[in-house]
Amino acid sequence: MTDPNDDLLVESLLSAHRERDPRGELRFHPAFYDLDAAGRERAADVALVQRTLEAALDPEGWSSTVRAVLGKIE
Repeated sequence: MTDPNDDLLVESLLSAHRERDPRGELRFHPAFYDLDAAGRERAADVALVQRTLEAALDPEGWSSTVRAVLGKIE
């Protein structure tokens, strides 16, 4: 059984929102530092499932991450 606080941290980490520093660089989400290694691994596993589901629903098979990266490149 997981700690409910860890569940909230994982959900926070999985959100798309990221703060920027004064130079405009993206920062790691604070929840990243509050989770232990096992919590960060669980967050990565959940993110992989989410990206797979997003890609399955997309006509081109792309996740929102792929679309965001391509949007920055173009």
